[in-house]
Amino acid sequence: MIEFLTVFLLIAVSFIGIAIGVIVKNKPISGSCGGMANLEDGAPCKICGRTSIGDCETN
Repeated sequence: MIEFLTVFLLIAVSFIGIAIGVIVKNKPISGSCGGMANLEDGAPCKICGRTSIGDCETN
């Protein structure tokens, strides 16, 4: 039981630290390159080569 509480407290402290960092930086969380939404119309994705958001939809 003590192991569970120790791990839970460690994870809780980690989340609190991340939350404080996000609040202090006052910067919105974003992806590494911004994703397909930041591409100009017709510009290919630098990773997969897709040119439209519709190509990424799965059935």
